[in-house]
Amino acid sequence: MKRILVAEDNKLIQQTIAYKLVKDGFEVITVDDGKACLEKLESLEVDLLITDLFMPFINGHEVISTIRNEWKKNLPIMVLSSAGSEETVLKAFELGADDYMVKPFSLGELTVRVKKLLIIRH
Repeated sequence: MKRILVAEDNKLIQQTIAYKLVKDGFEVITVDDGKACLEKLESLEVDLLITDLFMPFINGHEVISTIRNEWKKNLPIMVLSSAGSEETVLKAFELGADDYMVKPFSLGELTVRVKKLLIIRH
């Protein structure tokens, strides 16, 4: 079973994503901020990260940068953010994000994109 880490500070969105992904057969771990996200990634093996950009302590851009530049990990990273400006999207991709969805988003589309990333990267 593929394990997905979801870093999202909005509890309702976090729980909705987790519910949908568990229903679709994934193991899901959730955290509320970027600091907790990096701590989980140090102690757990996951197959995919779904992260928000604007979170407490450490933001999503810093999380992506740490994973790609410091840890040199090839973990698939999907960004879910309400920030849909071209500049924000491009920065996430430049730092190493693999996919980007703007909130609000379709749960069905999220699942399709998650499965696609897991196939491509594994």
